[in-house]
Amino acid sequence: MRLAVYAFCGFALVLLLVGLRELLFGFGENRCSMTYMFEYPEYRRVQLPKRVARQYPSYGLYLYGEGTYAQETRGLKLTGAPVLFLPGNAGSYKQARSLGSVALRKAENLDRRIHMNVFTIDFNEELVALYGGSLRRQTQFLHESIKAILRLYKDRPDPPTGVVLVGHSMGGVVARALFTLARFNPRLVSLIITQASPHQAPVLSLDPYILEFYSTVRHRWTTNAEDLRNVTVLSVGGGYLDFQVRSGLTALSCPIDDLNKMSVVATAVPRTWVSTDHISIVWCKELVLATVRVFFDLIELETGQFTESPEKRMSVLNYHFFRHPVLQPGGAQDAPVTFSAPPEAWKEVNTLRLFYSAPKEAQVMYFLFALSSRRKAYSHFHCRSNNMEMTSWLYGCTQMSGSMCVQAVDLSSQTELLPAYKAVTVKISELLSVSHLIIDASNPSGTEFVVECELQRAKSLTVSVQVPHVLSFGLTVSDISINSSGLLHTLQLQDFHQIYQAFRITIMSHCKTTKDRLPSVYRLRVPWFREDFFDTASIPSVSDIYSMLHTSRPDNTSSALLQLHTAPNCQYKVSIRTSFPKVLGQILRFCGPVLPIYSAAVLLLMIRAQLSSIKRSGHPAGMQEGMSKSLQFHKLELPVLLLLLLLRQSWFQDVWSSLGLPAVDSLPLNSVEDLSQDPKASVQEWPRIVSPLLCVLGSSIAFWGSAVLRVFVCFLSFVLAPLHRPSVSRDCGTLPLHSQILLIIFLSVLGGVTCGALALMVSSLLHLYRVLRLQMTERSLSHMLNLAPQKVSQKSENGFRASDCHSMVKECNGSPLLTESVLQDVRDDLQLHFSLSTLLTLTMMLTIPSLIHWRHNLRYWVHLDPDPCWPHVVPLLISSVLLINCNTVTLLRSKLMLNLTLHLLLPLCVGMLAFCPLHIYRVTYFLSAAVTLLVCSCYF
Repeated sequence: MRLAVYAFCGFALVLLLVGLRELLFGFGENRCSMTYMFEYPEYRRVQLPKRVARQYPSYGLYLYGEGTYAQETRGLKLTGAPVLFLPGNAGSYKQARSLGSVALRKAENLDRRIHMNVFTIDFNEELVALYGGSLRRQTQFLHESIKAILRLYKDRPDPPTGVVLVGHSMGGVVARALFTLARFNPRLVSLIITQASPHQAPVLSLDPYILEFYSTVRHRWTTNAEDLRNVTVLSVGGGYLDFQVRSGLTALSCPIDDLNKMSVVATAVPRTWVSTDHISIVWCKELVLATVRVFFDLIELETGQFTESPEKRMSVLNYHFFRHPVLQPGGAQDAPVTFSAPPEAWKEVNTLRLFYSAPKEAQVMYFLFALSSRRKAYSHFHCRSNNMEMTSWLYGCTQMSGSMCVQAVDLSSQTELLPAYKAVTVKISELLSVSHLIIDASNPSGTEFVVECELQRAKSLTVSVQVPHVLSFGLTVSDISINSSGLLHTLQLQDFHQIYQAFRITIMSHCKTTKDRLPSVYRLRVPWFREDFFDTASIPSVSDIYSMLHTSRPDNTSSALLQLHTAPNCQYKVSIRTSFPKVLGQILRFCGPVLPIYSAAVLLLMIRAQLSSIKRSGHPAGMQEGMSKSLQFHKLELPVLLLLLLLRQSWFQDVWSSLGLPAVDSLPLNSVEDLSQDPKASVQEWPRIVSPLLCVLGSSIAFWGSAVLRVFVCFLSFVLAPLHRPSVSRDCGTLPLHSQILLIIFLSVLGGVTCGALALMVSSLLHLYRVLRLQMTERSLSHMLNLAPQKVSQKSENGFRASDCHSMVKECNGSPLLTESVLQDVRDDLQLHFSLSTLLTLTMMLTIPSLIHWRHNLRYWVHLDPDPCWPHVVPLLISSVLLINCNTVTLLRSKLMLNLTLHLLLPLCVGMLAFCPLHIYRVTYFLSAAVTLLVCSCYF
């Protein structure tokens, strides 16, 4: 049995480590370029009204500057457009230096005709992602900061009417929460850009305040958002390198018809195409440049301030963050175009495909594709060029004169920038007034480039391929061969639309000729979210693409697509197989935060097995035996599944709601939306299948975590043994009744005056001390039993002689004679208290964030307000103190309460799995109830 438990937990640990490796290190290195300051950065503090400074002593507002600009703004006489940076969880206000420095360099290149003033807020590096009690304070201080910034411009002839906000991580959530304030004027903020901000839901719901905060923000932006339609919000996710905030959480929860709210992942941003981790998204040069370009394109030359036009904001953001067409935002696209090129510059293409390599010599060249005879046979026209100049290059001729086009319309606005070239695809059926398509292949500067174009039948270039099942473990392969006669092929990856799926796609290319060709570009395109991924490959080559999703498909209309920008007359072979390590990484990415819930449930089941063993034989089961009896996941999953099935019935939902019971939480595997608000939406099939795997991983954490804690206790008992007199009593470390009462009063006062998590930590350490004393006693008794028969007199490792054993047997208030039964009693108590200490340690770890926040702000206030642990932690404090005196004998005396505890621990475990995945703070409530039952079993 012991070997089987070790084998099972070892296998589970391997699965956990494989998933962690894929999550943390499975996506290569960060390929972002670093931003640098050319001069020493300075942060000038902006004086706030005394009322604000007194109300928010730990916060501050600063103006960023460098060199000459910093000296010019010393008196805060500002003339630029204001931008305010908001740091996130534990973020520093100095993170604004990348944005501020790049903006300053660009302003200098424009001779300061227009420029920005970059402000930044110091939120005291608070852990607001783990402790939600400060989010409201940060939002209110942000409001005061905006008013203070606008007051700096009151003497300007054209003062700004609002401030642009850039929020990193939780700073982006705080920026949107600004609109929930009763006295906030929405006109003060018209543009918000967020970086890796979890808008959908908090990463960890460790207290109710953060969930209440999110609920308020979501309600404001979804159900009462008519006055927010002119507010433009862009949310940028970091991609797979950001394992702290998965990109699915960065999607905005707004009405579908509100086009001013946009979400994108960094891998899909033109001229970026890289994933960023949670911190580097602030300084990633590619993203910072895109952001700064947006700001300067939005500044009106007449006023030097940001435009108030929502249409222009959307146009500029679409240009820099989504498609990057060749036409600048606001450029005239509908005006007719005329040509003055001589007749010899025009050449009609009579074939279906064009390949043209521009020479080094400057020349004017136009190619014509006639459409009149090809409209019925072909549906699309596709063209690409590695000439990256942002100029118009595709036109539709509306008036011909001989072999020349006299007048045309510009079709270049549909161009999309790809990593290796620009490409455009137009529908021929939409060009009814166009007789010819014109490709401008002129190179007036003598630059060499290549142009490739073709007429396409889209259906013939689109192929459906069934992806392997997620449980095929890479043994099943889906192969498809493409004899490329075109420039663009699309593979519809059937049934690839869930986030738990992960595939390794291998693309092999081979060409018969070795002439110079444009590289191949492979693009994983997700129709329902801007999370596209690009890969560039030379020809011939073998490329491996790991394909996962950030969000699941919201409907049943589409699947992910693999677009292959190929070289003509080449062969491509595409192989698709499931990557099981990546599947584990995906499960941990989405469900990793709920593993403490499963670990707590397994620990409770282990304690239940020990109590059952005490009732049956008088001795608690060992850790291995307790683990083997707790690995009965069907007892946890079947009741939850039954409850979910009942919630599908309308009558049961009505009864459930009338009783005021909370909704059943679902694992975050099917939707980026928060499912906790809709019990019916929580009924998902795959999360219930993934849940047993999470039980396995949770049991691994519980088992090996207990083993590590046991080793730590053994080591610490060795260190502390010289400071304690050897004991041979099972009552070592216990407290008299009056001491327990005084200790409970002290801990209650401590938690009420300072922080509830502090009192809980003290009580947990006191119980750990009881475990240490039992460990020292067990070692002393074992050593004495080994030495007593030998009558040796040399010094023992515990600091006493074997000749002293008989005198020590009578100690500890007349304890019984030293026998093996006494040693067994101590070992039984040690086994029981070690399991209880592990449970209390887990409870303490769940409350640590509020303790850290309290310690971080101790110089400003002594009492944590609001305190998520108070007064809910009081029963846990009382129980942990009373458990110190508990032993197997007292449990055996309580037949009624012990039976009741054995029957109630399993429902508590089921309740944790049903109601805690989206409300992790509830775990403390369930553990408090379990510990209270244990105390009652000891005393009643």
